[in-house]
This record gives sequence, structure tokens and C-alpha cells, in this order.
Amino acid sequence: MRSPLLSLSTLLIALLLQPSLALAQQSTNIDNDIRLLIKAHKLTGDAAKGIRVPSINSPKAQLGMKLFYSKTLGGDESTACVSCHHPVLGGGDGLSLPIGVGSADPKIIGPNRKMRGNAKVTVPRNAPTTFNIALWKQHMFHDGRIKQLSDYSIMTPDVALDTADSLGGENLVQAQARFPITSMEEMRGSFLKDEMNQTLRRSISDRLKKNWEEMFRVAFDDFDSELDVVITEQNMSEAIADYERSQLFVNNPWKSYVKGNEQAISEQAKRGAKLFFTPKNAGGAGCASCHSGDFFSNEQFYNTAMPQIGNGKHKYEGDTDMDDQGCYLVTKKPGDQYRFRTPSLLNVEMTGPWGHSGAYTSLEAVTEHMLNPIKAAKNYQKKQVKQRGIDFSKTSTNIKTLLKSNIDLKAMPNANQQHVKDLVAFMKTLTDPCVKSRECLSPWIPSADSNDPDGNMLHGLFKRGQRL
Repeated sequence: MRSPLLSLSTLLIALLLQPSLALAQQSTNIDNDIRLLIKAHKLTGDAAKGIRVPSINSPKAQLGMKLFYSKTLGGDESTACVSCHHPVLGGGDGLSLPIGVGSADPKIIGPNRKMRGNAKVTVPRNAPTTFNIALWKQHMFHDGRIKQLSDYSIMTPDVALDTADSLGGENLVQAQARFPITSMEEMRGSFLKDEMNQTLRRSISDRLKKNWEEMFRVAFDDFDSELDVVITEQNMSEAIADYERSQLFVNNPWKSYVKGNEQAISEQAKRGAKLFFTPKNAGGAGCASCHSGDFFSNEQFYNTAMPQIGNGKHKYEGDTDMDDQGCYLVTKKPGDQYRFRTPSLLNVEMTGPWGHSGAYTSLEAVTEHMLNPIKAAKNYQKKQVKQRGIDFSKTSTNIKTLLKSNIDLKAMPNANQQHVKDLVAFMKTLTDPCVKSRECLSPWIPSADSNDPDGNMLHGLFKRGQRL
């Protein structure tokens, strides 16, 4: 005969276990749903599959790192590439809009960087991250003004639309690396302001011939050629590109999950993943229609009603309406107004502020915008931007114009704050832990006592006395 006590104990245990069993079943169900979505979207978890990147320890990447941190490349020698793209700051600068020339203190990099006096910030767009820059295959810059035309040809702003630039370089990153030094707002200032871009580049490379010969010869394994053959603007940009391309950070929890580790991400992140990859017509957010593949970008251009702050990129010399029309400025095609390149979401947690103009300073806020762009644009709060020197005088007019334009992104029906939280939890699984660690990032940051060929290295301070 069964003991009543034993039967009662068994019943109590069953009752206690019931919620756990239900949760386990629920977890299994969502994992199964996500597996089906992973298969449907042909995801492998490996964003860098088939991509060869340079080692940061290679001589060429090491030269590129020194050049990247050198103010010698700035027109008035007050700025370096790292002024707007520091590894500790997510490969950007933590500002809505970058501050290049005209900074109050060139040594300060990041949120504490300011313009001199009461000057307004003049750089028109947010600084894209250099992290995983080697994974872009089609376009560079927010407006795609650098474009891969074929395996061996690249369009740049120096040539006509869809025309190959013979000096474009070996890859998209090298092509991109040739242009910040030509921007008057970013690095050039008034230096040779009336000269062609190529004249400026040659002048900058000529500066390097006095002190950089040994590093260039080692990097390019060329100890016999004339100096004019070794230190050139092409070799300069090639070395910088190798440094930038070495910044590969793709080992994140989501990758582990896709590879089979179902404990790699939280239940909330799983809800976010299901929402992210499920199309809108099936009750999801449909994010993967643009943020597609393992790189989380299809590299195409869309009008998402993202508010413009600051100057914006002008349509022509002397234009004063400060209405940045995105890739239309490149293509001049009707319908391209206000379209900007879809950013990759790898490490997105660390690469804010977000949007081509840096209009959003929290990941939650920009996610809410993407779920209902028209509502978000109408209710945009300028006060969230804490940066001093931003010109908001044209923001309201820009938003009114945006709302009358052809907005590509449609609202997710019934989107709510829980959806925002779940999506943000998922996007945080795309962060490689290395980008949160100063120690892990140290190979990409020159040490204080590293060789400084001409004493012009910008090590960068977060604030006075505190090195990044």
C-alpha cells in the first residue's frame, strides 16, 4: 500500500516542477523558432567567412597604426585619423558629430572634445566605426560615394559617377582612407584649400620623407627604390587600410548561439532575435530585411526619416539650406533623397551615437525610431543630444521635409516598449567582448613609449590627465 505521505510529497514536487517544465518547454519552442529563422535567412554566425584580414602585428599594419595616430597627416597638424576613430570609443568618437579641425584641445578625444570658443561643429555626419570595416563589400561612407564597381575598380568622389578611379587603391578601405585628409572640416582645414585633392595628398606624403623612411621600407619590404617610390600617398593609404582592416571583432554571443550553444544568449535576447528576423507581415519587426546576413547589413540605402542635426552635407559649394539629402548627392537619381547606407549592427552597442547625423544617443531611442519612424521623427527630442556646439536651427524644417518625402521604412504594427527592450537585448549579443576591454584592444593602440617618428603622435586623452 502506498504511503499517503509519499504520495503527497510526489504531488508537491510535481507542482513545484511544473513552472520549470513549462519554462523549459517555452525556451525549447523559441529556440526551435529561431533555428528555423536562422535557416531561412541562411545565417552561419561567421560574418568574416572568406574574408582575409591583415594581422595587426604585420609591419604594414604597424606603420598604418602610427600614421593613423599621427597629426602629421592633418593639414595644420592638429588632427589625426584617431581624432574621430579611437578603438576605446567603439572605433568612433562617442560624439553625435565629430570635431576635426578647430578643436579647443586637440589632445582630447571623445565626449569631452569641444570646438574652440562658441564655434559650431562643422563636420556634417556621424563618424562611422572602423570596427569590421574589412567586411564591407559594396560601399563606403553614409552616402556610398565610394563604390566597388568590379573586382578591380572602385569609384571615388575624385571621379564621375560609376567611373573607376585609377588611384582608388586595392580595396574599399584604402579608397576610403584617402579622403579624410582632404576634408576641410575633418583634417585639412585651410591647408592648400584651393588645390586638387591629389596635390594635397602628395604634399602630406612629402612631409613623411624626413622621418618615416625606415618604417616605410620595412613595411613594404623595399630597401632599394628611391624614396619617392617608397613614401607615396598610395603606400600611405595602403598602410592605414591594413591597420583599419585588422580591426576584426566578430566573436560574439550570437555567433556562439548560431553555432549551437543555446545557452549563449538570454531568453529576452531570444525573444528579440525572433522579433528581429520575423517579417512584419508575420508579426515581427522585419529588421533583417535591411540588416541582413551575418554582417547585419545589405549595404543598400533607405530613407528612414532619421532627423538631421548640425550642418548636414551640402548639395553644392555655397549651399546654405543645410538639408542633407544623403546618397542623392552622389547619384542625383529621383527618389534617392534622404537615403543613407544601412549600418552593420555588429558591436552596435558600442558604436553610438546612432544615425547618419548622430541624432540618437541611446540604443533604445534609435530602436524605437526604427519601429515607427514617422511617429519618432514627429516627436524627436533634441535635448537628448548633450554635445555642445550642435546647430539645431534647421532640424525642425528638415523633419517636416522628411515627413513629406518617400520614407522607405514602414512602422511595425502594435510596436511597444517591450519590443524595444527585447530587440536591444538581442542587439547586445552582437558585441564582441574584446571591444569592451582596453586590455584586449591594446594591440590597436600605440603604447606611450612606442616609436614616434616625428614626435607628432596623438595618444589622446579622455580628459586632461586621463589617457584613453
